[in-house]
Amino acid sequence: MNRYFIIYKPYLVLSQFTTQPGKQTLADFFKVPKDVYPVGRLDEDSEGLLILTNDKKLNYRLLNPAFKHEREYYVQVDGAIAQEAIIKMAHGIEINVNGQLYKTKPCSISIFKEEPLLPARNPPIRYRKNIPATWIKIILTEGKNRQVRKMTAKTGFATLRLVRFRIGHIDLGNLKPGEMKELPENVIYKKLFNE
Repeated sequence: MNRYFIIYKPYLVLSQFTTQPGKQTLADFFKVPKDVYPVGRLDEDSEGLLILTNDKKLNYRLLNPAFKHEREYYVQVDGAIAQEAIIKMAHGIEINVNGQLYKTKPCSISIFKEEPLLPARNPPIRYRKNIPATWIKIILTEGKNRQVRKMTAKTGFATLRLVRFRIGHIDLGNLKPGEMKELPENVIYKKLFNE
């Protein structure tokens, strides 16, 4: 039977259930059937939405770039980000992927007027009174390794905090880091693929 879970992956947790010495993994926070795995991943230093399932068809459709699923990220960058940097990233920017230059696909980027309502990160980001830390929203339809971090760094604004908030029409809602919610198959497929 296919099972579907959405989780809020905490910061500094590996997107895997296999143990790794000295590291926290999903197994430290979530109890799911043995055949359930994350669809895609979030880096250890990123946090937010992950979908866990044993549905191979769903896995294929979400990970195949041909389907162009939206992924929405809330990103805190170091400094007051320039409009020029926003425009560059939105139009596509060259980043290094596996030793090759790759131009990212056009994406949607906007600056938050106010800090988004997110749970506090543990440990918190080092606060610096005289240096602003702008929050931006990035909506991608592709997912290269560390893409968001590489994009912001290329424009001169290092990523301080990265939270995946949404995939398709599924978002974190009120989930807190380390929390999980099971969804029925029909809800998952409707929210991801409008079926």
